[in-house]
Amino acid sequence: MDSSHSHSQEIISKEKFESCGSVLDPVRAGLAPVDVNLSQDVLQRSGVYLTWEELWVTVSTGKRDGAKSILRGLTGYACPGEVLAIMGPSGCGKSTLLDALAGRLSSRTRQKGEILINGQKQKLAYGTSAYVTQEDTLTWTLTVREAVYYSAQLQLPITMSKFEKREIAERTIREMGLQDSMDTRIGEWGRKGLSGGQKRRVSICTELLKRPKLLFLDEPTSGLDSAASYFVMNRIVKLAREYGMTVILSIHQPTSEVFQLLHNLCLLSSGRMIYFGPSWLANQFFAVNGYACPPLQNPADHCLKMINTDFDEDIEQGTGSKFTVEEVIDLLIASYNSSDTCKKMKTLVAEIHKREGGPTEKKASQANLLTQCLILTKRSFVNMYRDLGYYWLRLAIYVALGFGLGSVFYNVGSSYNSIHERGSLLMFIASLLTIMAIGGFPSFVEDLKVFRRERLNGHYGAAAFVVAHTVSSTPFLLLISAIPGAITYFLSGLHPGNIEFMYFTLVLLACMMLVESLMMIVATIMPNFLLGLIVGAGIQGLMMLSGGFFQLPKDLPTLFWKYPMYYVAFHKYAYQGLYKNEFEGRRFRNDQLGGPSTIEGETILRDIWQVEMGYSKWTDLAVLFGMVVVYRVLFFVTVKIDEKMNSVLAKIVKNISAFH
Repeated sequence: MDSSHSHSQEIISKEKFESCGSVLDPVRAGLAPVDVNLSQDVLQRSGVYLTWEELWVTVSTGKRDGAKSILRGLTGYACPGEVLAIMGPSGCGKSTLLDALAGRLSSRTRQKGEILINGQKQKLAYGTSAYVTQEDTLTWTLTVREAVYYSAQLQLPITMSKFEKREIAERTIREMGLQDSMDTRIGEWGRKGLSGGQKRRVSICTELLKRPKLLFLDEPTSGLDSAASYFVMNRIVKLAREYGMTVILSIHQPTSEVFQLLHNLCLLSSGRMIYFGPSWLANQFFAVNGYACPPLQNPADHCLKMINTDFDEDIEQGTGSKFTVEEVIDLLIASYNSSDTCKKMKTLVAEIHKREGGPTEKKASQANLLTQCLILTKRSFVNMYRDLGYYWLRLAIYVALGFGLGSVFYNVGSSYNSIHERGSLLMFIASLLTIMAIGGFPSFVEDLKVFRRERLNGHYGAAAFVVAHTVSSTPFLLLISAIPGAITYFLSGLHPGNIEFMYFTLVLLACMMLVESLMMIVATIMPNFLLGLIVGAGIQGLMMLSGGFFQLPKDLPTLFWKYPMYYVAFHKYAYQGLYKNEFEGRRFRNDQLGGPSTIEGETILRDIWQVEMGYSKWTDLAVLFGMVVVYRVLFFVTVKIDEKMNSVLAKIVKNISAFH
């Protein structure tokens, strides 16, 4: 650095920094009317006060150098009736700070510092807080009215009438400016549906229904034009004032009109806090440090340009000297830390800790478990009915395969050769036909995303989701089992009789439900779409190999294939049940040389297919449906374990961080 550069920096450090404390004080700088009771007014409000001190968040890099700091010693507060905006360039830590304050950090991160609610370490009661993610995870087959109304039925107290819930839902829709799109589906096959900005507003609607005391918004203006951004943010500010809501949001690049709506601003760069205080004072903060916002330029754009480290360009100060972005950031941080605004902020944080706020108020609970199951079942059924890819496309493919199988094995007859033909047909139906149930995996992954968002916000629990999905999917699976099954069954000439056909359909239904249940478990563990399909298909492939068709039970290798796979695979019980249903009580012509002229069905089961004859086919069916229940319970347990593991890992990481 040359001498003139050093001299300029010295002048700024001694003169500008020393004076910024007085200039940054809005009263002494003449920038705001005198209000000596401002802090007392803030402290007397009812609602949720959120404070954080020396907050550090690090993430493991997986290398020898240890961890990377995402947030570095941040301190701040959020008060009822106000909107706090977390702003900064991409990658500065906005979403991480928001997640940390909301208690949503992943288990890979380490958190250090204190986050207090009303001056205490406590958990928020249901309905007290809500979080709107940046990604809009919505049930896209529903209309705006349906999506918000279903959410209202799940969240609002059961003591409310349906009329009251519908009124609240429609009022919230109107508040977000979606009244003209109430009956438009969020997204649809062959049609665009809502725009990205409209979807964002629907997401906000679903979380505003209970008027939470603490609202987190991750990029609420993402996808909105400047006018829509202003109206949405203006509505949020009004709701914050009207209901005493504490609103904390991350925002990337607000318009000048939106910027003026914000009460407080937390400006970040590379995880460090550049400024925390009234948003209208940020412009003065940059001005007194020699980086005044040019006339007619958006103050938010100017702030971001001054602290963006992605581009290595020098920034010219008002004095004519140029500094690197890192030097400018260091100057601004030092300036803020020595200012009266910073001192007042820390004083206010300390005062909030002292106030007798007590625990957060416990709001009225949402709908009970039975009501949740009914509402979710109805919503899931509507979604499955409207989503062509969920079941209807599969039904069409199954019907085509049914005609294909029926024509290939048309009227197989009762000769000796038909024994193996029937066995091959039944194996194909129980294995290769049911494995196509993985076609619903993409739709279920989307359902799981919606569930996780709503679960994190406390709309309902895992039990309601599992029960609702099971009940709503069963009619469609029965339809898929009965229609293609009937086509195949009667064209190929399988065992005639109503009881036999009913049994055949029920086995097919059980297998379909088992494959779906298996894919649900896989989706919970491996939410990646492609990886989930590969793993799910691979598991079923192993089960088919050990089911007793490709290699008869007595010829299976003992290790792994016989014990435990043969008894764990549902294909064993499906094969044996279908074989018993097909061959018991029947005779087949013996076209081979020698031996009796006919072969009993029981002999075929025992000697050719090596079926276990110690129990009836109904026992096999009962085992299959018992496995359906076990798989669904395993799915429920997997979801709960996933939640518990994240919680436990988060606590372990927090304790390790505190120890260090």
